Amino acid sequence: MPSTRPRGLPSAGAAVPEQLGFDGMPERLFVCTPSRLGAFADCPRRYRYTYVDRPVPPKGPPWAHNSLGASVHTALKNWYALPVDRRGRDALPQLLKATWVREGYRDVDQERATYRHALNWLDAYVAGLDPDDEPLGVERVVATKTAVLAFNGRADRIDSRPGAEGPEAVIVDYKTGRSGLAADDARGSQALALYAYAAQRVFRRPCHRVELHHLPTGTVAAHEHTEESLARHLRRAEDTARDIMAAERAVAEGADPDAEFPTNPGSLCGWCDFRKSCPAGVEVTAKEPWSAVEHLGS
Repeated sequence: MPSTRPRGLPSAGAAVPEQLGFDGMPERLFVCTPSRLGAFADCPRRYRYTYVDRPVPPKGPPWAHNSLGASVHTALKNWYALPVDRRGRDALPQLLKATWVREGYRDVDQERATYRHALNWLDAYVAGLDPDDEPLGVERVVATKTAVLAFNGRADRIDSRPGAEGPEAVIVDYKTGRSGLAADDARGSQALALYAYAAQRVFRRPCHRVELHHLPTGTVAAHEHTEESLARHLRRAEDTARDIMAAERAVAEGADPDAEFPTNPGSLCGWCDFRKSCPAGVEVTAKEPWSAVEHLGS
């Protein structure tokens, strides 16, 4: 029997080539993580060096505080991966030793001193945890889409806790920096708000509480979001995504990259991986790779 399908149209189930560039077509979604959005918000030039320029400009040496943070985060992730009957404080030395990142320290003495501090933080922190508690996720990726962006991010921990109308999800983020944290830090964190927004959709349960667990001081900075406050953070993220896409589009059409991705000189310049490639950064005294861990415990 001859086909009645008009000539030139694909058959049912056939792949249809993607058509781009027509008026009225929806724009592509901006695929992002919290760090990608944060890089542009902190300094558009740093965003360009990280995500746009190819090849990527040379980076500076590794940072000791990044090594410390990664080591502690991985040790806690692996602690939760242990069977419940092995989740004790005595497991921590081996866990931390196995995950320890040695880059960025001034010398062996500083590295060893930092290791001891990290182990003490972990010991005190784990002493306050219930080994029988199983989080909803540890180092769990949550993702969601809006009309503007496709967001994904890896939350340090997502707890399940009782709520007024049933179980709720709680976002937990570990911090190892020298300075303490306050409730305003939790309230203002776009990353935590986006994790909460995405977690609600992934786990299909309310998620409004976000917490910053500061291991050096054993303190918790927390905030209870509302649907309105989560929506505000989401709108700001979408605005940032639009700004990034507009700048990238302009550069692709021949605009000056330096104008579209300007520098944002400030206190962060001394810590920037791309300081030597940036006209604003070269005027700032560089921080030593070990500066942030130099006075731990003092």
